[in-house]
Amino acid sequence: MSDVPTITKSSWLLILLLAFIWGGTFLVTEIALTEMPPFWIAATRVGLAATVMIPIWGLRGFRLFTTPQTRADLAAVIFIGAASSAVPFSLLAWGQQYVTSGFAGVTMAATALIILPLAHFFVPGEAMSPRKAIGFSLGFLGVVILIGAQAFESTGTALETQGRLACLAAAGCYATSSIIMRRLPAIDAIGLATILLIIATFITIPMALTIEGLPPRPSPPILAALAFLGLLPTAAANFLRVVVIRSAGPVFMSLVNYQVPIWSVCLGALVLNEPLPPSLLYAMVLILAGVALSQYGAFRRLLTRARP
Repeated sequence: MSDVPTITKSSWLLILLLAFIWGGTFLVTEIALTEMPPFWIAATRVGLAATVMIPIWGLRGFRLFTTPQTRADLAAVIFIGAASSAVPFSLLAWGQQYVTSGFAGVTMAATALIILPLAHFFVPGEAMSPRKAIGFSLGFLGVVILIGAQAFESTGTALETQGRLACLAAAGCYATSSIIMRRLPAIDAIGLATILLIIATFITIPMALTIEGLPPRPSPPILAALAFLGLLPTAAANFLRVVVIRSAGPVFMSLVNYQVPIWSVCLGALVLNEPLPPSLLYAMVLILAGVALSQYGAFRRLLTRARP
């Protein structure tokens, strides 16, 4: 892995694909929630994803670190396994009972703003510049406009403050795990994606059993929804996330957080006939402007390489 993030055409295609996959996750999760409790949805997602990835990892000889690892490296992998899915999934599942979905959406978009200063201090080649800071702020403003007033409405519940803190903590987990993942030594991407899912499974299943008891028996449509959640937004997307962070860096990966709400709104309109908000166009302009401004250097390098 290069010390300096390498952003290529493939990097752009991967974050577009990830944004599309994760944008559609909300629709399928809503379907699954009609019969399954939230903690069991999280546990089923990571458990199924780990089951799919283990044989693939086995075909590669169960390779993980490509150089001798230290105890600190192993501890970092365990931390990432908890902080990249198990803990934030659980925090969000609990927190969203007491906050509006709009607040949760804005919190997830704020992950990019948390990553920016962390990467400046802890990731080589990810120095924060005024241009990056303005670009990321524009993107975040676009998400806030897209979500609208719901982002700041109060539910009036007694545990709303704790729910909001849980959502913010989940965003912090995503940001921190991305930074530490980038700092790992040379490692096999499929092996890392698989071991992270295994760790998350060992955390989420006992948690779901403790909080919600035994899971209900889902109907065939819900089984299909759970299979989709495990295969695409968890197994496949987790692997792609590892690839992007390890090559293009956590700051670039965080741009996905600005695109997910757009896909979520558009897919909701297409599949569920939900009305498109009038702010969609303005939000898209701000988000795209923010991405272009923050990634101006990457765009310029791509264009330079493309010239004959």
